[in-house]
Amino acid sequence: MLELKNLTKKFNNIPVVNNVNFTVKPGDILGYLGPNGAGKSTTVKMITGLLQPTRGTIYYNGEAIDGDNIDFKGKIGYVPEQSHVYSHLSAFEYLQLVGRLHDIPEDTLEEKISGLLGEFKLSDDMHISLSSFSKGMIQKVMITAALMHNPDILIFDEPLTGLDVSATFVFKGLLSRMAQAGKIVIYSSHILDVVEKVCNRVIIINKGKIVVDDSVKGLIELMKLSSLESIFKELVQQDDSISAENIFSIMQADRNAKTKKGENQ
Repeated sequence: MLELKNLTKKFNNIPVVNNVNFTVKPGDILGYLGPNGAGKSTTVKMITGLLQPTRGTIYYNGEAIDGDNIDFKGKIGYVPEQSHVYSHLSAFEYLQLVGRLHDIPEDTLEEKISGLLGEFKLSDDMHISLSSFSKGMIQKVMITAALMHNPDILIFDEPLTGLDVSATFVFKGLLSRMAQAGKIVIYSSHILDVVEKVCNRVIIINKGKIVVDDSVKGLIELMKLSSLESIFKELVQQDDSISAENIFSIMQADRNAKTKKGENQ
């Protein structure tokens, strides 16, 4: 079980994550949602040890975790929002490096790499430099890197970026299979219809604070709205909602001015 208690992160004395509390149990797929700048990625980086909390504690199976806990980090598979790879390496070489860092035995490492890349239709490209890979291909490599050591906790930050339809379908099925195996899954995304379909629970964070924590079904019943997207808009965008009509009017302003000028001539 993963537990966050009073987790807070400040930058320049301004709280970006403010007193966040939640628990994720084995078998849960938690959708962690919020607008840009809400504190989602900062929360994730504190869980993974990339950032140290200003205040608060992370617990795993009742044990307090600090950012230097190597054993805990080894239990995490993480796909970050921004992919960073050694582009001069091939996909196989990069995953070989990742596997060795996780102490995967050499006699099974090559088999794992070949098998996982094969499932993502990258067998023919595994020995090609990552610098020539598309964004979607890089994302498949990052997902493979997160899965190779069979982690107990999987954290995905916008994992579907660049993926083709086939890979997206496979990934969604994989999430359910991981939950059945008792993994802890935290899924952060802006693609709300996918979250609605694959997550059994949703947390929405706004301005560093949790504004809702419930099942998708429970939220829909509570809010009396038809979809997670409608709930999200209601909870976090009512004060600063973006108007498509206003944007379109601004786009057209130059054209309208030219039209009026032509009419007056």
